[in-house]
Amino acid sequence: MSNKFISDEVAKKVTPPPSFVKLAMKNMVRKGNQSLSHFGLTALGFLGFILLIAVLGKPHMPQ
Repeated sequence: MSNKFISDEVAKKVTPPPSFVKLAMKNMVRKGNQSLSHFGLTALGFLGFILLIAVLGKPHMPQ
């Protein structure tokens, strides 16, 4: 009986903490709709930034 208790105690100590990726995925699943809206806003902001850089960096050709 004591051997089982010791092996359970060792197994608890050996188990590593969850990784940051697992914690982030668990958080995203828990928040759901808010995470999707933030991702959408980030994607739109990034596309807007890329378009702004493309417009400002466009070479002006003489006609």
